[in-house]
Amino acid sequence: MNTEAALAALLRKDRAIALVALITLTTIAWAPVLLLAQSMAHMAAMRGMTDMPGMTDMPGMHGDPLGMMSRVFRQWNAGHFLAMLSMWTVMMIGMMTPSVAPMILIYTRIARCNAVLRPFASAFWFAGGYLLCWTGFSLLATLTQWGLEQLALLTPMMASASHVFGGLLLILAGIYQWLPIKQACLSQCRAPLTFVMSHGGFRADPAGSVRLGLQHGLYSIGCCWTLMALLFVGGIMNLLWIAALMIFVLLEKLLPASRNFARISGLGAATLGIGYLF
Repeated sequence: MNTEAALAALLRKDRAIALVALITLTTIAWAPVLLLAQSMAHMAAMRGMTDMPGMTDMPGMHGDPLGMMSRVFRQWNAGHFLAMLSMWTVMMIGMMTPSVAPMILIYTRIARCNAVLRPFASAFWFAGGYLLCWTGFSLLATLTQWGLEQLALLTPMMASASHVFGGLLLILAGIYQWLPIKQACLSQCRAPLTFVMSHGGFRADPAGSVRLGLQHGLYSIGCCWTLMALLFVGGIMNLLWIAALMIFVLLEKLLPASRNFARISGLGAATLGIGYLF
């Protein structure tokens, strides 16, 4: 009985440590996003002031009121690219860490229960592989943002500047919710133990654990990439839109009837997209 009580105490301690670490990581990731969004909102307000009669004659407001913002959002150099990549990376970490939390907590619990028979690599190696995968996605998202800005399809606030473009993205996301590849990736994300067992089980070495995290990250991207693309519709720095997508991803992976939830939401997105087009 003492042994069982000690094991239960260790499990609670490990779970608490992992949970605190996940919450801390999510908070750290959200902090710069909040600061940048606040800064951009202030810049947008300044832009709005220059549209008032007489405001263009104020010092520093003469001429194109968007001059400063144009330099920030349209002139891409190495420094700006790294800044945008950092922004996407911390945003993806902040949005996707909550949805992988159940997997990491299960990993931590099983690792402790099997510590004597077969020690596993720390769950943080697995989490590192998962987040590394989303960092790669952030690179693709940054390149996509650059391309869209060159085509003038994004506003300086990094939202869709075209109803056609926004509508097509919504329709794409809606259709993808019904495709078999979406359901296959979602099933891997919703059943952590099934995923692990079908990919060789938990790993004892850090490299193997990172690789397992990368594989899980790929399934997560396969499940969510069109949802992340919708950031270009509502605005990359629109905090309510970011939070709504994060909650949607979490619900999609946790709700019992996730298949129906995904398909119903797909119909809604496609319908909204058609409304955008017309």
